[in-house]
Amino acid sequence: MKVLMIAPQPFFQPRGTPISVLHRLNTLSKLGHEIDLVTYHLGENIPIKNVNYHRMIRLPFVKKIKIGPSKTKIILDVFVILKTLQLLLTKKYDMIHSHEEAGFFATTFAKWFKLPHLYDMHSSLPQQLTNFKFTRLRPLIRMFDKLEENTVTGADAVITICPELYNYVNEHFPQVKQMLIENVADNSTVFSNETAPELSIRETHNVNGEMIILYSGTFEPYQGIDLLIESGKAVVEKHKNVKFLLVGGHADQIASYKAKVADAKLDPYFVFAGQVQPNMVPKYLAASDILVTPRLEGNNTPLKIYEYLRAGKPIIATNHITHTQVLNDDVAALTDVSAESFASGILRVIEDESYRTRIAENAKNLADEKYSYEVYVKKTQAIYSVIEEKLQRSEGD
Repeated sequence: MKVLMIAPQPFFQPRGTPISVLHRLNTLSKLGHEIDLVTYHLGENIPIKNVNYHRMIRLPFVKKIKIGPSKTKIILDVFVILKTLQLLLTKKYDMIHSHEEAGFFATTFAKWFKLPHLYDMHSSLPQQLTNFKFTRLRPLIRMFDKLEENTVTGADAVITICPELYNYVNEHFPQVKQMLIENVADNSTVFSNETAPELSIRETHNVNGEMIILYSGTFEPYQGIDLLIESGKAVVEKHKNVKFLLVGGHADQIASYKAKVADAKLDPYFVFAGQVQPNMVPKYLAASDILVTPRLEGNNTPLKIYEYLRAGKPIIATNHITHTQVLNDDVAALTDVSAESFASGILRVIEDESYRTRIAENAKNLADEKYSYEVYVKKTQAIYSVIEEKLQRSEGD
């Protein structure tokens, strides 16, 4: 099919939703579809067969955009709407595939142009308004509730990306056709896996035989980096032969957390790698001994969880719904959301070799059995079949 996909994101940048969009594009291309992608002016063009980029006009005063709702995002979305409308008026499409808030206006455009609409729901946007502390104004939240309802119920099919979101849609909109497609796709399916060997990562960051405890992801407050630093105090009191290696974060975030590490007198034990190319992340995971995710808030499963599972390394995670809808005590050391408990989880993994080996093996087995790329492709194909069947019925009428 000829697909108009709308992703109101800085694409491509290595962060949650853009990575998810990247794997949608790559998989749909492999399935033989042709996609025109409407997105922000920010980001890098990743060459993918059958994918054409259509960016909104460049706004020179907008050079970056933070994660979550923002006033800047509202401005950019207006230009995304205009670019989308321009394409719909000048080209012929078989369907619209929208991500996040693009579903709000894609619902209307799908009706105007008599096209099927697939909504890719990465989160509940009304929940995001409060989760990211964007607003507490009840009228605005109610307006987003109504927009979300119209989008989900107006779509011909919905993709949800984690069990919690799937259950939310099932509870509030049980009549909607939806498919749970978790973000399990491996970056090696898009990017070349030819990178420096694991040894060079240790050399690059001056790791000389220490046990690497790795965090990979964004440095937003809800990710729990503060909790990780606090837990580090108790860990290094008992084990000096460790390095906390943190991958991700913007320059200002890294500077802030480096200052906190210095205040805690943990400088020798914390290394900040900064942002790395997606194809390097598996190498960082492979070079590490323990993987941590100290997240504090949210409902959606972080993409890194699936990468962690595939790596076959012991995982320490907070016992929070964002983790436990995928992880359990058999595959990870789950701890309370506190520095003391998180430190205890790390220490248990360091000190108990049989436990460390067992949860690592179980994690890899779970990834192979339930979260393989083959399953991802089959689910993507299945939800697109729903749209294709509707098109065939329309042609028959």
